[in-house]
Amino acid sequence: MPPTITAFESSPDRGKGHARDMRVRWAFEEVGQPYDVRLVSFAAMKQPAHRALHPFGQIPTYEDGDLTLFESGAIVLHIAEQHDGLLPKDANARARAIAWMFAALSTVEPPIVELTMAMLVERDRSWYAERLPSLQERVRIRLGELSRLGKADWLDGAFSAGDLMMVTVLRRLNTSGLLDEYPDIAAYVARGETRPAFRRAFDAQLAVFNAAARS
Repeated sequence: MPPTITAFESSPDRGKGHARDMRVRWAFEEVGQPYDVRLVSFAAMKQPAHRALHPFGQIPTYEDGDLTLFESGAIVLHIAEQHDGLLPKDANARARAIAWMFAALSTVEPPIVELTMAMLVERDRSWYAERLPSLQERVRIRLGELSRLGKADWLDGAFSAGDLMMVTVLRRLNTSGLLDEYPDIAAYVARGETRPAFRRAFDAQLAVFNAAARS
């Protein structure tokens, strides 16, 4: 039996591929491994059965035999460690790829999520216009730091799990206009989005949204 992951029954991103199961789907596609998906409603995510898999009542989760995991980064790392294609063979390069995974989630993602959530839910609040520039500046600082890495195709040699995580994080800015200020980073994101494995994962997630929209 292939591993089973959970995903939104009706994703709040409306098929844009920002939900965190996208990262896990992409990882499976990159390493060429089959997987099953169990769709979960928002109500079911908060019930004891799902919280036994994910203590915070979120998605994705991962089940394979007697192993259960939560947190997209941990799941992607596990997949990358089990199958060739997402981590280099060289020990030092492998360690650097893992470091980039942590950087994507711990350093780059927090200000991006804060900005995008504000743009989504705070637009009509009285403080939104005053707060927005500071949120954007925090993101610009991280984008500037990434931009100084140069114009190489990937973060550290060949494409790795570090790039997979970083691209999924940066994609959240696609509609913000901020990536337009950093053409090298925009090109980096576009390279990730044109990978066949990404397209397969994206289409699979989009199909779930389209099915939910039709029902």
